[in-house]
Amino acid sequence: MTNLTIHSSERTLFGTDGIRGIANTWPMDSQAALMAGKAIAAWFKQDQRRHKIVIGKDTRLSGYMIETALASGLVAMGVDVYLVGPLPTPGIAFITSGMRADAGVMISASHNSYEYNGVKIFDRSGFKLDDAAEYQIEQYMKQADSLEKYLACPQKLGKAYRIDDAVGRYVVYLKSSFPRALTLDGLRIVVDCANGATYKVAPEVFSELGADVHPVGVSPNGMNINLGVGSTDTALAQRRVQEIGADLGIALDGDGDRLILIDENGKIVDGDAVLAFVGRHLLEHGKLTNNTVVATVTSNLGLDFAIQSSGGTVERTDVGDRYVAQRMREVGSNFGGESSGHLIFMDESTTGDGTLAALQILQVMQESGKPLSTLASLMEPIPQITKNLSIIRKIPFSEMPEISNLTKKIEQKLKGRGRVLLRYSGTEDLIRILLEGEDKTQLQVYADELTDILQRMLGE
Repeated sequence: MTNLTIHSSERTLFGTDGIRGIANTWPMDSQAALMAGKAIAAWFKQDQRRHKIVIGKDTRLSGYMIETALASGLVAMGVDVYLVGPLPTPGIAFITSGMRADAGVMISASHNSYEYNGVKIFDRSGFKLDDAAEYQIEQYMKQADSLEKYLACPQKLGKAYRIDDAVGRYVVYLKSSFPRALTLDGLRIVVDCANGATYKVAPEVFSELGADVHPVGVSPNGMNINLGVGSTDTALAQRRVQEIGADLGIALDGDGDRLILIDENGKIVDGDAVLAFVGRHLLEHGKLTNNTVVATVTSNLGLDFAIQSSGGTVERTDVGDRYVAQRMREVGSNFGGESSGHLIFMDESTTGDGTLAALQILQVMQESGKPLSTLASLMEPIPQITKNLSIIRKIPFSEMPEISNLTKKIEQKLKGRGRVLLRYSGTEDLIRILLEGEDKTQLQVYADELTDILQRMLGE
């Protein structure tokens, strides 16, 4: 809706994945949510027709508060609201697109503990808003007076509706993404739902497709989301896989948009390994469009080597699954993701979806006839050293020739088998340092040299 070019650093409320904060404090209190509702409505309300926006949430106690205030702000602007209750983030993208709604709003803080909450926004096509749109919504929130002109007169106030069959619609959609010629009969699967938004959906999907499902983290009480369960704490699911001799474990996060896999031996399989073996499988079957996998700048260089060995390429973008989705659309790729487990299968979904991704991975396992541990071994990770350095100033790298020259020198010594990545945190006073190469001892020497210079230039 705008031609503005906005960088993520220009936004102060929106971070990598929406607005996020501690519940009942700005910007996650009732007042902020009310303003956010009005601001979102003002952004999407560009003409006089009746508008509708879908609102979903995960299982956090504060979701009731945010949902009510957000809906109030939208209704006050003459927008009709459709409340779907607890549903995974990708489910909101699906429902929004299917209902031809103007936008979808998900209330969730993803993998964070219950004290936090957040707001993520999807456009009418089910894609997350770009930086420019989020920037404009921020401006509305910061200039409350500018919203007054959009307030509806009494006879044009919006209405609020409840959608009772959203979970059923989403379950049917997920099952339809799995080939009819295949079933999950005979597979024993541990499904950890993190006491979050997938607690109903995921076990039902896998069970109805024939799997012997052993659920974990399916008893949400408003305060136990991600607590000792889910993708951020997989120990329980790993033990369960080993105890029952499961074929694999699937650990989802609080809002269900990403997953961490556990192989039949109880070992973690991260997102990079999945990108590698699924990407290669798609390449070998002629199903990877433009022979390109999209990953972020933090994915291991071993991913590039694995995909290149099968004739494909890896395209990299900024951290954040919405940036992955954006780049996929730009280069015409149908598969991409992050090492954190956000995986996007663009032929099936517009955003990261942990349950859908698990179904696609199960399809690869069945078509290849290989267990997860064997598939995961197709990528050989390159040794990495990472470090977060506290700083007091952020200077553009282009204005620090000493750093630029040292980075080039190090990468020349790595001879194409390693790299250096420096990036500022978007939310904290940190610089993130990443080095990859085959000799970890030498990498540590390079890391120490970079750290000393960066501390001198950016620290106290």
